[in-house]
Amino acid sequence: MRLDSIAIATRAAALAFTLWAGGFVSAAFTNNILLTGYWPPSNEMVRRFSTSATQNPDGWVGGNWEGRGYNIYSYFPEFPGGVTANPKGNGDLEVDYQDTSEDWWRIADQVKPVAIITFSRGSAGSNWEVEDRTANRINWINDYLAPLRPTPAPPDSSVAGNFIRHSTLPETQIRDAVNAAGLGVNAFVDTSSTTLAGGFLSEFIGYHGMWYQSIHAGASDPYQTVAAGHIHVGINTPLTSAMAATDISLRELITRVNTLTPEPTGMAAFAMGTMVVGRRRSGRKDKFFHR
Repeated sequence: MRLDSIAIATRAAALAFTLWAGGFVSAAFTNNILLTGYWPPSNEMVRRFSTSATQNPDGWVGGNWEGRGYNIYSYFPEFPGGVTANPKGNGDLEVDYQDTSEDWWRIADQVKPVAIITFSRGSAGSNWEVEDRTANRINWINDYLAPLRPTPAPPDSSVAGNFIRHSTLPETQIRDAVNAAGLGVNAFVDTSSTTLAGGFLSEFIGYHGMWYQSIHAGASDPYQTVAAGHIHVGINTPLTSAMAATDISLRELITRVNTLTPEPTGMAAFAMGTMVVGRRRSGRKDKFFHR
């Protein structure tokens, strides 16, 4: 894996400098933000944030992204042959309950993100659907490979079945900023209490992101995660518009993170970062591994 020099030192070291200079006490956290995708355009729009030379031969652009002091990492499956012939995809986070869950915990443990956005393809049209909630569902829609549903179901034993978790993204700010950009993308916040996020893999990975954030939400957590949520991207959203909306969403997310953690500036921003090291999973030959 190729990492920018900005991502060599840990944010913990930068935080120690900030504490020494500023004289206040805070939790530790990284300056890493995790993005995930599923079907196109959600995988294509985050491709440039992948550190895999195989998946992103043009090179990683996530190091100290836009000079904001945060490193952006992305993971997603590939769909050789197209999504009709190959709806499950291949690689990280295949559209499969067991594969997604196994990959999720491995990736999240590597990145240790301070914030998370999970993306997937949504309904027809050009839209940006910010999901307000996901559920620890007992019943899920069948996927493409047996076993067809999560094992276990519900996936999260720490709470009751059908327990609702809420997004901690800056939902209205993302919606308003995307709509104001004139991209031809209809952004909205979905607060449905009945359909929630759909009951399929989109809701499943969205739940995982919110679940992870809840585990690491505490101020004393050595790798605190302060925000996580899911966004459905309309099937007909042009890739250029989807990429622009991704950037807008990241800027709004970073603005929110900076209100919850010491903002990375100057020397601290340069020093921050965690080394993300990929690990090969035994028995799997079809994965793209980040080195």
